[in-house]
Amino acid sequence: MSAAGYAHVTVLLHEAVDALAVRPDGIYADGTFGRGGHSRLILQRLGANGRLVVFDKDPAAIAAARELAAQDGRVSVIHGGFAGFQAALDELGIGKIDGALFDLGISSPQIDDGSRGFSFRFDAPLDMRMDTTRGQTAAQWLAHADEQEIHEVIKNYGEERFSRQIARAIVSRRLEKPILTTGELAQIAAQSVRTRERGQDPATRTFQAVRIFINRELEEITSVLPQAAGSLKTGGRLAVIAFHSLEDRIVKQFMKTHSSHAPLPKWAAVREADLPEPPLKLCGKAQKASAAEVAANPRARSAVLRVAERTTGAFAAA
Repeated sequence: MSAAGYAHVTVLLHEAVDALAVRPDGIYADGTFGRGGHSRLILQRLGANGRLVVFDKDPAAIAAARELAAQDGRVSVIHGGFAGFQAALDELGIGKIDGALFDLGISSPQIDDGSRGFSFRFDAPLDMRMDTTRGQTAAQWLAHADEQEIHEVIKNYGEERFSRQIARAIVSRRLEKPILTTGELAQIAAQSVRTRERGQDPATRTFQAVRIFINRELEEITSVLPQAAGSLKTGGRLAVIAFHSLEDRIVKQFMKTHSSHAPLPKWAAVREADLPEPPLKLCGKAQKASAAEVAANPRARSAVLRVAERTTGAFAAA
C-alpha cells in the first residue's frame, strides 16, 4: 500500500491540542508536521494574528506543509530535524512562543509507503531515512558498520535479546552479497531470533533500532526538549507524544527533572519552599489513547502524551 492510499489518522489529536491551551494571538510550533492533523486543529483555534511554525524532515510532509502555508499566511515551514528548533525560531525573528507540540517517531504514511524501506511488510530498497535528501541509508550503514556497532545499535535502540546473533548474521551475509532490501534484513532477523512475543514479527525490534539510529531520533529528542522548554513564554505549554519506551523515558525524565528540586540533604540550612521555582510544572498525568481510539486506530495503542507548563523559574538546560 502506498502512502497515498492510506488514510492517515492523527493520534491523540484533540488531547494534544487541548493540552496546548491555544491562545488566539499566540505563536506555536509543531515539531513533527507529518500530514498536518495537529497543525490544522491548532490553526482552527488561532486568530488572524496567530502564528504557527511547522517542522519536518520528510520531503513528502514538507510538500504537504508548504501547500498548507500557501493557503494560510500564518504558517511558516522548516525543512529539517527539530534539533535546530531554536536556530529556526531565531531565523524567523521569533522570540518566545506560547506552545510546542512534538508527535515523535515514524508517521503512518512513512510506514505504509513500501518504497521508503521502513517496513518489513514490503520488499523494498533498505533506505529508512526520514529525510531522503541527505544522510546515509540503512543499507549503506549495514555495508560498513562493524559487528560490535551493529550489535549495540540493535540492543540499545531495539531492546533486542538476540542482537549479537543478528549482528553476526548480518556481517556473515554481507560477505556473500550486500544487504540491499527490507526483505533481506527481515529474513536475517527471522533466522536469528529464536523466540518472539506472540503476534510480533521477529524483525520488529531490528527495524525499529536501525530506523532510530539512521535518523538520530533519540539524540534529536534530547536536543530539542531544553530548546523548546527554554523558548516558552510563562504559561506556555510543551506537549509531547511518544510511541515507545525509549522516547517516553527521555521525555518523562526531562519533565520530571525540570519540574522539581533535587532532594535537599538533611543538614541543609534552607527549606525547599524557599528555593527558586522550577522552570516547569507538570500538567496532569500522562495520557493514553482511549479504548475507542485504539479500536479505530490500533497504532494509537502505545501512544503516551506528557504535558508541562513554563513557570517564571529560570531555565538552565542540563
